[in-house]
Amino acid sequence: MKKLFLLDGMALIYRAYFALSKVPRLTSYGLNTGAILGFTNTLLDVLRNQKPTHLAVVFDTAAPTNRHIEFEAYKAHRQEMPEDLAKSIPYVFKLIEGFNIPLITKDGYEADDIIGTLAKKAEQEGFTVYCMTPDKDFGQLVSDNIFIYKPARMGNGAEVLGVPEILEKWEITDVSQVIDILGLWGDAVDNIPGIPGIGEKTAKKLVQEFGSVEGLIANADKLKGKQQENVIKYAEQGLISKKLATILLDVPVELEEERLQVEKPNKEILETLFAELEFRTLGKRVFGEDFTVVDNNKLATAQMDLFSSPNPLPENILQEEAEVPASAANNIHNTKHEYILVDQPSSIQALAEDLGKQNIFCFDTESTGLDALTAEIVGLSFSYEEGKAYYVPTPADSVQAQIIVDILKPILENPKIKKVGQNLKYDILLLAKYGIKVQGEIFDTMLAHYLIDPDTRHGMDILAETYLGYTPVSITELIGGKGKNQGNMRDVEIEKIKEYASEDADITWQLYQRLSPLLIETKTDELAQKVEFPLVYTLAEIEKNGVKIDVDTLKAFSESLEKDISALENNIYEKAGVKFNISSPKQLGEVLFDKLQLDPKAKKTKTGQYKTGEDVLLALAHKSDIVQDILDFRQYQKLKSTYVDALPTLINPNTGLIHTSYNQAVAATGRLSSTNPNLQNIPIRTEKGREVRKAFIPRSPDHVLLSADYSQIELRIMAELSQDENMLEAFTLGHDIHKATAAKVYGVSLDEVTSDQRRNAKAVNFGIIYGQSAFGLSQSLGIPRREAADIIDQYFNQYQGIKQYMSKAVEFAKEKGYVETIMKRRRYLRDINSANMTVRGFAERNAINAPIQGSAADMIKVAMINIQNDITTQSLTGKMIMQVHDELVFDVPKHEIDSFKNIILERMKSAIPMRVPIEVEIGEGTNWLEAH
Repeated sequence: MKKLFLLDGMALIYRAYFALSKVPRLTSYGLNTGAILGFTNTLLDVLRNQKPTHLAVVFDTAAPTNRHIEFEAYKAHRQEMPEDLAKSIPYVFKLIEGFNIPLITKDGYEADDIIGTLAKKAEQEGFTVYCMTPDKDFGQLVSDNIFIYKPARMGNGAEVLGVPEILEKWEITDVSQVIDILGLWGDAVDNIPGIPGIGEKTAKKLVQEFGSVEGLIANADKLKGKQQENVIKYAEQGLISKKLATILLDVPVELEEERLQVEKPNKEILETLFAELEFRTLGKRVFGEDFTVVDNNKLATAQMDLFSSPNPLPENILQEEAEVPASAANNIHNTKHEYILVDQPSSIQALAEDLGKQNIFCFDTESTGLDALTAEIVGLSFSYEEGKAYYVPTPADSVQAQIIVDILKPILENPKIKKVGQNLKYDILLLAKYGIKVQGEIFDTMLAHYLIDPDTRHGMDILAETYLGYTPVSITELIGGKGKNQGNMRDVEIEKIKEYASEDADITWQLYQRLSPLLIETKTDELAQKVEFPLVYTLAEIEKNGVKIDVDTLKAFSESLEKDISALENNIYEKAGVKFNISSPKQLGEVLFDKLQLDPKAKKTKTGQYKTGEDVLLALAHKSDIVQDILDFRQYQKLKSTYVDALPTLINPNTGLIHTSYNQAVAATGRLSSTNPNLQNIPIRTEKGREVRKAFIPRSPDHVLLSADYSQIELRIMAELSQDENMLEAFTLGHDIHKATAAKVYGVSLDEVTSDQRRNAKAVNFGIIYGQSAFGLSQSLGIPRREAADIIDQYFNQYQGIKQYMSKAVEFAKEKGYVETIMKRRRYLRDINSANMTVRGFAERNAINAPIQGSAADMIKVAMINIQNDITTQSLTGKMIMQVHDELVFDVPKHEIDSFKNIILERMKSAIPMRVPIEVEIGEGTNWLEAH
């Protein structure tokens, strides 16, 4: 079977760009590759899963079309292309070339017209054709052999729309009537006017009744009132709109079957391009494990040739050339270095004495695994001058390893010597198992770069390539790729591991020398020295402390959930009148929409099965209580598998505790995240979800858990940053801030505020922080948009300081390119001056929110450092065991409760001096739920 896919290039690139715009994917040199990555993934999905025999990507050109000539306003109001997207286009063209896919353009014609023409020609030649686009206009092309292929989006699979789907979707009897609906409805994006007063629903209804735009105009006398008036008055405009919406089928372009045949990708082009874009994982998806980063000469050639694609690049696309970084020319094979193996007790002692004379040195550990609490040490490397490093191996025998480590113990524990490393928390935790308590000031290159450029990646390999023009030896060269066949560092021959480990220390030392001045230049050096670097010791301590889990409680909860799930299952079967697999989206869709007829317009996926995602079910919940049962069934199943049954498997066999891992350099806001388990996601919103916290218990019966939580910290920080007198006054007087806000907004006394007014005020208070619009507020509260707009207007009348703060934050970002927290943590907003309103709007909301979220993150980090210092200096036996959002959790012996409460209150309240009073709520209990 001949299967042709015609891709609407620019529509797919735009779609990919905006899908990833909230979490941009940046290379180490700052290029936003989201659009390129999204487009590539979409292309790979089609090639792998749909297996087309023929393929082409179609683009517009800059030349005007007949539509522009005949209707000057056509597409006149389109927003400018986002700058990041403009920079991506040359790479997409190079990508298409690398996949050996023809790129088709034709001056004077839009991509839609070229696709339409080729689709009809291909149909005549026996092809099954798929027009791949998110554009609704293509419905008019569909036939028995021509389909729309809408790529996967928002977790939903791809959709294939044929004649039946188009007729149902548009509520028409002939696919050509799509054009009539578009002619009446118009298109605001393309500036097609349509007929005033006619929206999508009305257009469908009128086409059903009169067949076409022409039929409607001819029967205008059958209409009434304003609608009749508009159809008569704007008849010509309606006909023009229909013409503008009509995809042409006679473009002078040939169907070249041989040229369109799918071929194997050009490995040389794509390998070079993927290396350039830092698509390491994607490279392996295309070429397998033999994908490698290209050498310097290839990369340099690729950079020079980037814009010389044989395909014509439309002028209206190339608004800016993309910046291309210098290649990483150097590596261990062509760079002079002296890496010394130190494997005799006398030479290790001599090295320790030499290191003891230094004010600062860099060190790194090699180990048998990624979990510092279960791994064994394989060796240590040291460096304190560029190009020179030392490697000390340790044997597998734990007694012999301890003897060697003990020789190095004094210099690692010397508080007067500054230590440099990359991700030092791992090394500190690993060495703690061997009785070494690393001390002294530290400089963590990963965290330094996180402060300098929080939105990019901070791995040593990336940093080395970016700042040193050097490509380090890959770990996979020593132990192989990830998977069951991956080796162990213990198995690597000593000469190889010596070179690899010494290089790590040497390169990290060099990165320290490059990054240290950049911290000063970006004015983040104080944040590094006072917050991020000291926090490494605190987080290592928390992770080492661990958390006790009551396995019996979880087991009982699991059994209870199993019963609840079974009861829900039976309820669902009874209400459905049939037994089926509730976890099967296909069977569930058939029951809800074919058997129970809950939604006659239910949407389907590409495979023809109904969509049954949470958003779909929530919208149906009011129609039948079976839907709520299904939602509960899913919630309980997820709760059981993700938390209740999974938590016991994470218990460390040596300690009997769970040791989560905190990530300091992930969230650009400055917030901590955690993994194994992700404590931030332990459920709290539902009653069943909260039950999980019951299983977090003290480590002995004479201990309790203390939970200390900042009260409304983000609102208090907003009051501090804005210095709004009304909000400051409410906090100073200890008023319920949402009630106080309601009183101001609605012009009533505190005593007169109703529960609904408080609820609305609370939504505004938190919504304002995240730049919520009147539309967003109306949706969240279920009130008319006009009412929501009035509430926001009144809010700003009463809290003018907050409005001024928001304006100043955006102005500051537009001038500087970043915003900063109270402690000068920066969040760079590269799109703040974008000509594209959507992109710019997202950056503006971040400009308002980032200083608030970031200051809250800084505050709890400072508190954690100071609390841990107090625990140590006062020789307390209680422990800090968890940090979750704005909450700290402690495992404390009962006789230390008062001491801990005093320390916690003092340190959390005074972490960052502010005018606004900071409130901290402390609870205690025999489990986390009770304490919280």
